[in-house]
Amino acid sequence: MKSSEHVVRQAYQIGPADREKALGQSGQVLWFTGLSGSGKSTLANEVEQALHHAGRHTFLLDGDNLRHGLNGDLGFSEADRTENIRRVAEVAKLMADAGLIVLTAFVSPFAADREKARSIVGPDRFVEIYVDCPLEVCESRDVKGLYAKARQGLIPDFTGISSPFEAPELPQLRVQTAENDLATCCQQILNHLA
Repeated sequence: MKSSEHVVRQAYQIGPADREKALGQSGQVLWFTGLSGSGKSTLANEVEQALHHAGRHTFLLDGDNLRHGLNGDLGFSEADRTENIRRVAEVAKLMADAGLIVLTAFVSPFAADREKARSIVGPDRFVEIYVDCPLEVCESRDVKGLYAKARQGLIPDFTGISSPFEAPELPQLRVQTAENDLATCCQQILNHLA
């Protein structure tokens, strides 16, 4: 997506460093990626609660919630998934510029899209967290009934069934939700952030 040649970036007197100083924290983006049912949203919510109780300023961006608003015009084709992640990364960057710790819970199945998100946010404040969980465990959880519908052919382009998931090769952090409980995975992330 290219902006018009007539659009000129506005300079601000207050920048990200000023906002971070006012909040007493560094803005960053915790990017939770993994299959549907891996526990991304549950884990991001738990981490956000822990950070909030510690006095940190946070905001959680969840894939399903954003598809009810900002990304409501997007489907699940490869192009739409790429645009979904681009928009989320741009919003997360703005929030990190405001000094917030932003938690994002998105399948974000394509490695190139996650790398693009990292470049938008800035690699120094982007933490890729791979919520690693085997497909069969995710499918057995299937709290939304999505895998069952995908197996019946009712949901085309469903990640893990009819559309690929490119697992991160070198995430900053990998948590295994099939092997560890929620509290353990949460603490692993908090330890990494500390």
